[in-house]
Amino acid sequence: MRRIALSVGDPNGIGPEIVLKALAALRGEDRLQITVFGPAEVLRRTATACGMEAVFLGMALRPVGELPAAAALPGQVNAQAGASAVASATLAIQACRAGEFDAVVAGPHHETAIHQAGISFSGYPSLVARACGQDEHSVFLMLVGGGLRIVHVTLHESVATALARITPDLIVAATQAGVRACGMLGLAQPRVALFGINPHASEGRLFGPEDAELVVPAALRLREQGIAVDGPAGADVLLADRKHDLYVAMLHDQGHIPVKLLAPQAASALSIGGEVLLASTGHGSAMDIAGTGQARPDALLRSLRLVAGIS
Repeated sequence: MRRIALSVGDPNGIGPEIVLKALAALRGEDRLQITVFGPAEVLRRTATACGMEAVFLGMALRPVGELPAAAALPGQVNAQAGASAVASATLAIQACRAGEFDAVVAGPHHETAIHQAGISFSGYPSLVARACGQDEHSVFLMLVGGGLRIVHVTLHESVATALARITPDLIVAATQAGVRACGMLGLAQPRVALFGINPHASEGRLFGPEDAELVVPAALRLREQGIAVDGPAGADVLLADRKHDLYVAMLHDQGHIPVKLLAPQAASALSIGGEVLLASTGHGSAMDIAGTGQARPDALLRSLRLVAGIS
């Protein structure tokens, strides 16, 4: 049995609804033991609105991040809701780190709400790192969906900032984390491809020196470690060939666009490289449909099944 800590995400988004619907869909699945982390009153109201009171009453719950009534408004971007999402995920990560759980699955957050709360946040990987006392850049994001696994060297930052921060060491660390994550998911010795930074991986140095100075040295070091690595090459060419088990994207959009194109609303996002394995949905908090009862739990279910090893 896998013990999963499931945090609600932004309580004003679709998180509470898809958490309840996922629990309902998994009822009777004896390979999962799920404990929900989030605001009890928000979950209770959502259960009543969706006719899922029995699910709410039957679930294991650790109340955290409760909102005052004036701030608990489905579809509204709110600083207190952003703080609630961080509080519930942080408590879940800490409980997992303490050995109470095997992995964390986090509901969708809203970055604007979190920043309005004055919390420094660039995605769940940075939160995992802080909660585990690690360097923020030692935990990476890997998207899984549409038959692809793509780990990101950089994530939520401007292209200029990302380029200034990319080093061979960072590329090697992201790739190693991706390879280890593949092993945890049952894929030993994956074949890896490194995306180039510039178009056509710089076409030699025609489009800039970055690939020759940053990605090529990283590829050489990874091969010396016995990892089967191809590249750098153009992301478009590598994805068209689809010959690899793991792809390494240098920038946010390089990895997000293909996965979200092939698996819209159905991808899983893994925070890898930290002491705690955290999976989240590959989509946002969908404020436009929050509170309407229309949200589907597909991506959350995929993430729960992924970390539990259940097909």
